[in-house]
Amino acid sequence: MTVLDERLRSTLDELKSAGTYKSLRYLTQPMAPVTTIEGLGEVLVFCSNNYLGLANHPEVIEAGVAGLREYGAGTASVRFICGTMACHRDLEERLAEFLGTEAALTYVSCWNANEGLLPNLVQKGDAIVSDELNHASIIDAGRLAKQATRKVFAHSDMNSLEAILQEVDGSPMKVVVTDGVFSMEGDVPKLPEMVAICQKHGATLVVDDSHGTGVIGQNGRGVHEHFGLPGKAPDGVDIFTGTLGKALGGAAGGYVAGPRDVIDYLIQRSRPQLFSNALPPTVACSANKALEILQREPEHVAKLHANVDRMRNGLRALGYEVIESPTAILPIIVGETAEAIRLSNRLLDMGVFVIGFGFPVVPEGTARLRVQMSAAHTDANIDRAMEAFATLKREG
Repeated sequence: MTVLDERLRSTLDELKSAGTYKSLRYLTQPMAPVTTIEGLGEVLVFCSNNYLGLANHPEVIEAGVAGLREYGAGTASVRFICGTMACHRDLEERLAEFLGTEAALTYVSCWNANEGLLPNLVQKGDAIVSDELNHASIIDAGRLAKQATRKVFAHSDMNSLEAILQEVDGSPMKVVVTDGVFSMEGDVPKLPEMVAICQKHGATLVVDDSHGTGVIGQNGRGVHEHFGLPGKAPDGVDIFTGTLGKALGGAAGGYVAGPRDVIDYLIQRSRPQLFSNALPPTVACSANKALEILQREPEHVAKLHANVDRMRNGLRALGYEVIESPTAILPIIVGETAEAIRLSNRLLDMGVFVIGFGFPVVPEGTARLRVQMSAAHTDANIDRAMEAFATLKREG
């Protein structure tokens, strides 16, 4: 047995002994509020990022099929050579219009978008200041920006943010980066205060609104709309990143949206953009259609918000501790990681698919069940989930 074999076997055995080993579940039908899992049968899905129920929407599917017929299966090239198709321009223009920015640029994932953006915004001597609970893609993107000073402020603590910005006041450029929705907590940043602090210190504000776009704000434009802020400086967010793989059809893909010069600069210098194939045209077309539906039918957002309220109130009535937030993420704190996984498995036994998260995804002792709502959930779906959670309470 090699050293690699020994290390892998030891780690995997430890995970299994601790009850934290993750097993993949294979779906045999499309993503929807009700789907089937191989070997388990029909389940209710309360763990998906399909916030608007558009992943299996007939128009979204047909748009992808039409894109496949019109543009083929893939681009077979990076954007700057011959991989840019009209469907990319159409999607990027709609994204910019929707978010209220000058321009947008798509990537194959939001992870790619974050890693393509942050290292290219800063030069030697500049500073990146990041919320401590930011997504792993932001953390890794910051690590790639080795030329810059990197600092972390306490989660949503504006005094901590201001103190760190004072520390790096001599940096020619300061970039503050935050999630728009923190996916494990379900909370949102204090965006108006962050905008004011960034203005005061001459910092550029970057928001990854992957879990907010299509979800919060009256029209689903995201965290800036939730707070009544514009999608551009000086009174709003400077640059957005986000995903097409959640509310906007759920396929894949990410984007950067912001000033036209930022987008043009990324086209010239962003390594994930320069050295990766363009977004598949099927995804570009289906995501564009999802955005069109969202703009045309804002009632999907209203239905999502109503479903969130119904589920949160029901869980609280059963005695569960549910963190308050305007998002579609309802974390239920249970304590230990093994307990979160046990409860998740028990819910699945009852046909309700909810994932348990523990260390190292969240701090020790704060493991949770993360319930995620969709506009496509029916009252009957929610009531059936409540019955399962009630059973958990009775079982103790």
